Amino acid sequence: MSQPPALGTLKPFVPDLRQPLARQLYQLLLERICRFELEPGQLISEASLSATLGVSRTPVREAVARLAEQGLVEVLPQRGSRVLPLRRSDLEKSQFMREALETAMLRKVMAIAERHFLLMQLDKEITLQRTYLQVGDLERFYQSDEDFHRHIAMFAACGPIIEEIARVKVHMDRFRQLTVSSVEDLAMVITQHQAIRQTIAGADSAAAEACLQQHLRRIFSFLEQAQGLFPQYFAEAQP
Repeated sequence: MSQPPALGTLKPFVPDLRQPLARQLYQLLLERICRFELEPGQLISEASLSATLGVSRTPVREAVARLAEQGLVEVLPQRGSRVLPLRRSDLEKSQFMREALETAMLRKVMAIAERHFLLMQLDKEITLQRTYLQVGDLERFYQSDEDFHRHIAMFAACGPIIEEIARVKVHMDRFRQLTVSSVEDLAMVITQHQAIRQTIAGADSAAAEACLQQHLRRIFSFLEQAQGLFPQYFAEAQP
């Protein structure tokens, strides 16, 4: 039974007066759940969090409610909330919704005649990813992977959709925290990014969509391996 690989170090919570407190607490708890600092089965006490972070219980309650809506925690009456394990059904739903949104954005990109600026951005990220993989900087590799997809969204003038994609892919993000430095083939990630870039450059819409879909579905190719390596973080399969 393995321990989850850590990506970087979490920063202490310092409230930003320009942002709603409940949203900041949600992001803090989400990050700790995704990094398995809050492990499946672990209880979250609103009172304890409020005291530890020096905030009132209301924004904590709002943050936990949002996590519950996303299927990351379950609320237990009179006991607090409990972090839920990874479930294949959540991963399938998360991947399906992300693929639908990103495929639609890619179609908008392919309808734009001049894509040179986007190709330059994608080339930059691919170069960075090769460098980060070579030096073993997985934190920056992961961020560059995110940026690769963000560039496509921004070029398609779908900036407002980025937040929605982040919401629907949360279970994929959590799963990848386990796999990015253990079972995931990061060289293959780069190869698939390169294929997406090449098909965009070649104005081959069908091939571009096929490459994107293959890329987003790859998580299922190492799901069983991750379950075997980290069984404590997965729900037991239903008969």
